[in-house]
Amino acid sequence: MHALRFVALETPLVEALQAGGTDANGQAPERHISDGDANPCRHCLEEIDAGETMLVFAHRPFPEHKPNAEIGPIFLHARACKRYAPGGDTLPVVLDSPDFIVRGYAHDDRIVYGTGKVTPTDEINCWAQTLLARDEIAYLHVRSARNNCYQCRIERV
Repeated sequence: MHALRFVALETPLVEALQAGGTDANGQAPERHISDGDANPCRHCLEEIDAGETMLVFAHRPFPEHKPNAEIGPIFLHARACKRYAPGGDTLPVVLDSPDFIVRGYAHDDRIVYGTGKVTPTDEINCWAQTLLARDEIAYLHVRSARNNCYQCRIERV
């Protein structure tokens, strides 16, 4: 059994976007006011409170373009926030829906087919352990079960 680490977006990327840098589509992030309903910040892995300014932008959580290197919309606080610090196998605050897609990726950043499944939130750690026990799986994505939006990454410690 491996210890798990939930990984948030890296601070230099977040700071660049907060300063008006461009996203995976080459566009500056849009600024919106959060309604407080399911607007998870992918840096601190906490919800963006109602009334707070948030950034909406296109993100590609892969190092290079490939056929399965999905790009999709995600949120960040517009203000500076502290990057999520892993807390053992405790789920980040943003993982508060009933279920999520958890899917494995190989060392070449390609999907390991047959690994993705809609996973009840209270079973994420167990499914992650099962997947990460396989040598061909380098890391996992946690994605929204409703919209497939990227939430965070899970790695072995």
